[in-house]
Amino acid sequence: MRFLEEQFHKVAPLFGKGGKFEKLYPFYEAGDTFLLSPGERTKSGPHVRDSLDLKRTMITVVLALLPCTLFALFNTGYQEIRATTDPTLGPLDVNFARALYLGLLSFLPVYIVTVAVGGLLEALFAVVRKHEINEGFLVTSLLFPLTLPPDIPLWQVALGIAFGVVIGKEVFGGTGMNILNPALTGRIFLYFAYPAQISGDLVWIGDSANWVDGFSGATPLATFYSAQGDLTQMAYSWSDAFWGFVPGSMGETSAAACVLGAFILLFTKIGSWRIMAGCVLGGLGMTLLFNAVGEGYHDVPFHWHLVVGSFAFGTVFMATDPVSASQTDTGRWIYGFGIGALTILVRVINPAYPAGIMLAIIFMNVFAPLIDYYVVRANIRRREVRLGLQ
Repeated sequence: MRFLEEQFHKVAPLFGKGGKFEKLYPFYEAGDTFLLSPGERTKSGPHVRDSLDLKRTMITVVLALLPCTLFALFNTGYQEIRATTDPTLGPLDVNFARALYLGLLSFLPVYIVTVAVGGLLEALFAVVRKHEINEGFLVTSLLFPLTLPPDIPLWQVALGIAFGVVIGKEVFGGTGMNILNPALTGRIFLYFAYPAQISGDLVWIGDSANWVDGFSGATPLATFYSAQGDLTQMAYSWSDAFWGFVPGSMGETSAAACVLGAFILLFTKIGSWRIMAGCVLGGLGMTLLFNAVGEGYHDVPFHWHLVVGSFAFGTVFMATDPVSASQTDTGRWIYGFGIGALTILVRVINPAYPAGIMLAIIFMNVFAPLIDYYVVRANIRRREVRLGLQ
């Protein structure tokens, strides 16, 4: 480690002010701070003494995403084994190592394209704006592939992450300035531009001639619509959906893995429990309303809504984005409740867009600043009344 530190110090003048590679300083700074501890210290006070910085925050989120990522590798391989051999195989009937290997073959190209294209765009904007390459893309680069099906064309991956990074973040000024979640923005773009490859029956079937003709690629959420909410026609049990042994986007199928990630975010105080709880309560309230007034898909109980689609993944990892979510405590309750309620509303009223939570989060991202504004104004008015100023 000392050798590496010495090498960075030797080339530092080349990237400093007036150096030969001054314009490429963001690349040097990114490598330096990623591999070594920053050498800068606060020289004047007062200042906040806290070890939690952007890098540690993003690394914690990445650690929370590891359960979903590891399960994505296994389930992707497991679904492929079922499709190419016997659709009746259970998760314990397949070779674990082989399933991981097949899943890695699907996930790794998507991840590499995401990092290459998105990382390059982040670096280019950093060079043009003459600021450091921050660690925000560490989370985006892992979130985005997990929201995609395994057989998505790589050119669509490149197009989606480019749209998410540029339109979802950089046009607003970069990390900390964006009002939209960049990974979710890219996913929504692909969702509307290429709906069949993202959420239709083509998901999991792909172009492989080896996959059996009788294998159905419909996800559990799509099955609800085709069965008009009749749970007796479901090809998967609730426990299958909870653990994630079902078709779907690579990292979103397992509610259990999302719960484990939620514990990590809550224990480290990175994720907001108010937003997560608000999403669940909003979804519960809207589900009970539809259960009371409708039939068919309206009758799907809430415990099924929790485990199908991307409700759990969106609640834990997307809705709690500290930049695009509400910042006030009361605002987080309102923000989360709105996401949960809108998710069920979109799922039930408009079957053309079953991934309701993605649309709900983007919608509430836009309103988050307005929610915080009125929460702050309400607090100010209460204080004025208490002090007799009104």
